[in-house]
Amino acid sequence: MDTSRVLRTTGTVIAAAGLLLSGCTAGGPETLQVAASARGEAGGTPSAQPSPDAAAMRPYYEQKLTWRDCGVPGFQCSTMKAPLDYANPGSGEDVDIAVARRVATGPGKRLGSLVVNPGGPGGSGIGYLQAYAGIGYPAPVRARYDMVSFDPRGVQRSSPVECLTGPEMDKYTQVDQTPDDAAERASLVAAFKEFAAGCQARSKRVLPHVSTVDAARDMDLLRAVLGDKKLNYVGASYGTLLGATYANLFPDRVGRLVLDGAMDPTRAALDLNRDQTAGFETAFTSFAKDCAKQPDCPLGKGSPEQVAARLKDFFRKLDAQPVASGDDSRPLGEALATTGVIAALYDENAWPQLREALASAMNGDGAGLLGLADSYYERGADGKYANLMFANAAVNCLDQPAAFNGPDAVDAALPSFQKASPVFGAGLAWAALNCAYWPVKPTGQAGPLTAKGAAPIVVVGTTRDPATPYKWAQSLAAQLDSGTLLTYDGDGHTAYGRGSDCIDTAINRYLLEGKPPQNGKKC
Repeated sequence: MDTSRVLRTTGTVIAAAGLLLSGCTAGGPETLQVAASARGEAGGTPSAQPSPDAAAMRPYYEQKLTWRDCGVPGFQCSTMKAPLDYANPGSGEDVDIAVARRVATGPGKRLGSLVVNPGGPGGSGIGYLQAYAGIGYPAPVRARYDMVSFDPRGVQRSSPVECLTGPEMDKYTQVDQTPDDAAERASLVAAFKEFAAGCQARSKRVLPHVSTVDAARDMDLLRAVLGDKKLNYVGASYGTLLGATYANLFPDRVGRLVLDGAMDPTRAALDLNRDQTAGFETAFTSFAKDCAKQPDCPLGKGSPEQVAARLKDFFRKLDAQPVASGDDSRPLGEALATTGVIAALYDENAWPQLREALASAMNGDGAGLLGLADSYYERGADGKYANLMFANAAVNCLDQPAAFNGPDAVDAALPSFQKASPVFGAGLAWAALNCAYWPVKPTGQAGPLTAKGAAPIVVVGTTRDPATPYKWAQSLAAQLDSGTLLTYDGDGHTAYGRGSDCIDTAINRYLLEGKPPQNGKKC
């Protein structure tokens, strides 16, 4: 099976890390406001943050980017310097922020830069730009904006967080996420501790400085060095939190912001994980209804509950006895199979692929589901992993206090998770334990982001989004002082550029003409 088809899974779920898991011109520095700190997939309450010294920040804001060929036709790359620690920008310690762009193609008057972020946290903005946004965004948008992205600090090309080797990650991704006894619980806790220890050993310097607030401040540096007075931005999934955090820090610098597949900054970690668990159940129900109508549905006919029961039974069998996958060191067990199914639930276009992979696995060939899991984890054919999961954990565990402080807390919450999703609840509850053992204390907490005084901000929500439940978009749009909600009644994660002419027309008009859709518009 060609597992490169369809999937765009850069909007990584919160639990992914566990499944592993004043006073200057607009172009210059200013004394930062009280910052909104934020968790990876959601979160962000006003939390007292030291204000960077304006004089020490001036060289960063006045730096010049030197553009070079990226090795990808049509794109240019550069490197931006940012202070490692915004509380002490004069220390001389920097991080490198990798940046890429595709210059506006014309015709029409250039509107400046449009910065895009695919989510995660941990998704490569440069990879997203080169593979999708820079060539796949609507032509009128690409004609008038320089398409720009960056790898946030800690991600891939930007002072990356590293934690485990490829073979160590292979082992980690196979750990049983639904422990049945004390020994399995101990193994899972040991895996989380080993993961955290690996991050500390390999990435001690950057781990305390990869929060969403840090990334948002980097984004203001980028706005300035690009020569833009205002930030124009499209963020998907976690990228909505990054964009909302930016708007809360710099409301007077907000240009045209689109937040697609929105996070709710007011939700604490436990609630976020439970909400998201319910989101995947909603997505699976849609898949199950469709599957039962298809002649090739390996889960049979009947109600979504009946289809779900068959999948859960299959997972139990894999827990007891994994099946061959074509990789002797990685047979398909319950953990990898669950990840493969979750990966395909991000996009309804992947449903046929999921049916095929499930049918094969049920017949003893787990290669298809393993390929889906590998796409989720960004594991290459050479056995090497991108640092998506490492950065994901580093940001999430820094941005907000952990959902659980130990296994007993997970036990107490299991009934509510299993109610949210009979199929995925237990695994996603245990996956949320990973931050309990993180070596760096969190710097933020949940709370509203208001961005008072900002220009209109468009928040997009999809009614059956698996990773970012629709109610999160409703909440974020209501929190933002200038938020306007745009709704897509459909399946899959995010809405822009996924086939709805109504959504695309509304967002294109906003980006090109500055006219946001009417609050509450539905497509």
